[in-house]
Amino acid sequence: MLRTAARSALLVLGLAGLASQPARADDYPTRPITIDVPLAAGTGMDVIVRLYGDQLSQALGKPVIVENKPGAFQTLAINAVLPAPADGYSLLAMTSAGASINATTLKNPNYDTLRDFVPLSLYVKSPFILVVNPALPINSVADLIKYAKDNPGKLSYSSSGTGGVPHLVMEYLKQRFELDMVHVPYKNSPQSISDIAAGHVSLAFAEAGASVPLIKDGKLRALAVSSAQRLPTIGDVAPMREVSDAKDFEAVSWHALFARRDTPAPIVTKLHDEMGRIMSSPEIQQKITNLGLIPLNPPSIPETEAYVKSETAKWGKLVKSLGLEGSQ
Repeated sequence: MLRTAARSALLVLGLAGLASQPARADDYPTRPITIDVPLAAGTGMDVIVRLYGDQLSQALGKPVIVENKPGAFQTLAINAVLPAPADGYSLLAMTSAGASINATTLKNPNYDTLRDFVPLSLYVKSPFILVVNPALPINSVADLIKYAKDNPGKLSYSSSGTGGVPHLVMEYLKQRFELDMVHVPYKNSPQSISDIAAGHVSLAFAEAGASVPLIKDGKLRALAVSSAQRLPTIGDVAPMREVSDAKDFEAVSWHALFARRDTPAPIVTKLHDEMGRIMSSPEIQQKITNLGLIPLNPPSIPETEAYVKSETAKWGKLVKSLGLEGSQ
């Protein structure tokens, strides 16, 4: 009996020793990886996730499964990953809305992005184009500011819904330049943009996919883009910071891939390095550019964490100033 007890004790000690050994990147992955996406299939985000998902699968030698869970302000996807083990097999793509803005707009957020997740890769910025109805006597950002100040409350702007990123970007502009314009919320982005071309609304910060064809047809006039750099698909339109006094102006959506916080460091490093290689490739960057988005060479994890923190503070301050805290 003593020998049996001794063998049992040695077995327990041996298992404990194995459990305490650090996770090795070369042991990962041993089974399929899942990436939950908070937007519908066919959206720009979904297309990009599937692009790098295929590349990750080839690099890691295991299937990468993309699961779309749209709805509830991205929380369906977030809550699917939140209880998952921190082992690198359940990953999450989020936009700035889910990763930063929800912290203030949700009534009872049950997650904290940087407490619960580690960013593996910040790989895309999604800018907005400031467009006006071409019948208006507004040909530049300077014209817009002057016209709005000379005619307070006369200009109206559309968005895809109160509290959404296009709405917040325009409110960000209004506060920076102290403009008085009326918000007209819509249920979807295409209608909110087509009504500018039809003359029902004056202007908006529009997504590239919905506005570039109308700009090229002369049905919308583009004044500026909301990103710090030019948008390749419409490169003759300058950033706001180049055509205004707001030299630090940037108000964009962005996409990032996350793992559960406390995922072993070797696995985090491996995924970060693979994503950096994949997203920096000219082929992937060109495909992202063709979608009307700005590809990034993913920054380091500490740099990304600092960016998420700054974005959360920036949008949180704006949301509170608009009285929209806990509105969703």
